[in-house]
Amino acid sequence: MSELHGFLDEARALLPAAVTLRRRIHAKPELGLDLPLTTAAVLDELRGLDVAIARGSSTSGLIVTLTGTGPRAQIGRTILLRGDMDALPMPEDTGLDYASEFPGRMHACGHDSHTAMLVQAVHLLHRHKDELAGTVKFMFQPGEEGHGGARLMIADGLLDADPKPDAAFALHIWPNSKTGAIMGKPGPMLASADTWTIIVKGRGGHASMPHDAIDPIPVAFEIGLALQALVTRRIDVFDPVVLTCAKVTAGTTNNVIPESVEMVGTLRAISEAARDRAHAGIRRVAANIGAAHLCEAEVSIQRGYPVTVNDPAFVDFARTVATELLGADAYVDWPAPLMGAEDFSYVLQRIPGCMLALGAMPDGYDGHDHVAPCHSNRMIMNEGAMAVGIAMHASIAHRFLAPAR
Repeated sequence: MSELHGFLDEARALLPAAVTLRRRIHAKPELGLDLPLTTAAVLDELRGLDVAIARGSSTSGLIVTLTGTGPRAQIGRTILLRGDMDALPMPEDTGLDYASEFPGRMHACGHDSHTAMLVQAVHLLHRHKDELAGTVKFMFQPGEEGHGGARLMIADGLLDADPKPDAAFALHIWPNSKTGAIMGKPGPMLASADTWTIIVKGRGGHASMPHDAIDPIPVAFEIGLALQALVTRRIDVFDPVVLTCAKVTAGTTNNVIPESVEMVGTLRAISEAARDRAHAGIRRVAANIGAAHLCEAEVSIQRGYPVTVNDPAFVDFARTVATELLGADAYVDWPAPLMGAEDFSYVLQRIPGCMLALGAMPDGYDGHDHVAPCHSNRMIMNEGAMAVGIAMHASIAHRFLAPAR
């Protein structure tokens, strides 16, 4: 029997504490970069442990450092384990006893569980610090949901402080997959996410006399359709993008041709080459269709999170740890990236590592199609999955820091 099985037993014993913390955070969700209640809950649970705690000036994020006391620990490697802490600005309709107490806020993406798992991983590894031939840094990060908290913690110097991590690892719960399954892939795991705005400017007028105006509305319609043709005809199907126009705003009443139309949407890609090609295509399509109809099309694109790229060697390492910990069938290779985005991508740009998914399908479900996914107002998870997550964090760190045999 592997020594990692002992970690799984200990993680199961720590599960009640993880559930309690997760529900405390779930009931009081916080948004953005400053999460005083969540950060206080984490610090409460770490009180009394022999760890160092660092904070930056830009966010309420924490880097908790556990230095091993085993042989060669002072010259050993360092690994970073990350858990995000923020919630989403959306209503909760789960009916849970510990549902959000704050209207318009919900932990719908599982960050409450990520935080709870990471806290208990600190406890588990603290028990075994005399076996750690190196250092573990635990990154409790705010602002993942669009605020770039990871990038700001990096800018604050928290990741580069000595000892600088040699590898990084994160888990994300996945309520649509079997509880306890570990899933991932080498290379691009999640997409980049950019936002774009196109303002089509014409000339306003009376709806009965469009020839005396320059109507921007049909021009905007044409641009919207042409952008979909751009995706299918100018982008390699094996290096895909997803381009969505999510909102169109124009006009004030039924008999006035407006002067302008605003279109907004997102662009997602799994390579920088496809991302750049799509950026150029959006600008070209909008400008030239606008010009063809005597309109001006102004395009602005805001670059968001980069592609989340898993280091292939570290994915192989994590797969080995998962199968040893949980069994040969526990690890599932994802055949393709997901087009969602993650700001753990900023960490993986600097440090080799990977993000994997943790199945957390609620009891009573047996298929993907019937389970409310992440970002749903009805998303619930199987809290028992957190025992696997705690054990995975601890096992990855323990095995990574083990001296070469």
